Amino acid sequence: MPDFLVLTDRRYAGDGGASTMPKEYVANVLEEDRLVVDALNRAGVDARRVAWCDKSVAWEATSGALFRTTWDYFDRWEEFSDWLRSTSRVTELHNSAELVHWNLDKHYLHDLHQIGVNVVPTAFVAQQEAARLPEVAADRGWQKVVIKPAVAGAARDTYVVDFSEGAASLFPEPSQGLNSEGLWLALVDKQDMLVQPFLQDVMSRGEVSVVWLDGRVTHAVMKRAKAGDFRVQDDHGGTVQRIEATPELERTACDIMQCVLAFCEARGWESPLYARVDLMRGDDGQLLLSELEMVEPELWFRFCPEAADVLAQAVKRRVAR
Repeated sequence: MPDFLVLTDRRYAGDGGASTMPKEYVANVLEEDRLVVDALNRAGVDARRVAWCDKSVAWEATSGALFRTTWDYFDRWEEFSDWLRSTSRVTELHNSAELVHWNLDKHYLHDLHQIGVNVVPTAFVAQQEAARLPEVAADRGWQKVVIKPAVAGAARDTYVVDFSEGAASLFPEPSQGLNSEGLWLALVDKQDMLVQPFLQDVMSRGEVSVVWLDGRVTHAVMKRAKAGDFRVQDDHGGTVQRIEATPELERTACDIMQCVLAFCEARGWESPLYARVDLMRGDDGQLLLSELEMVEPELWFRFCPEAADVLAQAVKRRVAR
């Protein structure tokens, strides 16, 4: 059987020597990918790890490819989009190209809201739209908001703007020294943006990520920001620990994924193989979907190595099919 490829980006290819991230961070990336490759090989799927942009790969000669740590796609958006389109014509991608393309843009939150998923309330502002941030927030009764790009990751261009004291305060302070209005105009000038109410739960408890693999929940983690921050990503000093996937968390994640499966079926898309369901509690205590990651989510296999075997067996069934 031809090789099955586990996809990373060029910074983490090989021993990760091209990355400028701290050694511990890189070691975690390599360990996560190793667990997946080893699980695939144990399942009888000949797997190896490559960068998605590796020009030496003959994609048409592979049995498929699995997105894992392709975390530079939003910095190389046009190149990645071209690669996604051409590669999906000659080999099977997991998740599928159609699903990945949809999930890359956070407008998917609108689609999920339309089919009954409880998502964090979101206002969508198109690139170069003449919409002032104070008015967007005031129209919805939000005094403190999170702004973020529709296509991005690792909290890039993500800020909290607080209007509650009259003069808007901004965190983190942008390197350009802009105030909130200048920053907003600069961000909307270059990309579509999202505006969401700031949920205090992310500061008091954190954000829960529930890992869903091939139809079932395998484990869950709690991500917490460092003191004084709201960004839970470890890129920004956040921490993560495994927690119990309670019946409430499991039920919520599975209900969301049932909606997604129906959404995919209605469009003739292959169902997702994996997903990370990120949840926060609203001010009323209700669990809300903050993001649904089905492209290249960190799935924390190092906290639950057996989940890598669940994924590997699912890949084996799809490759055989």
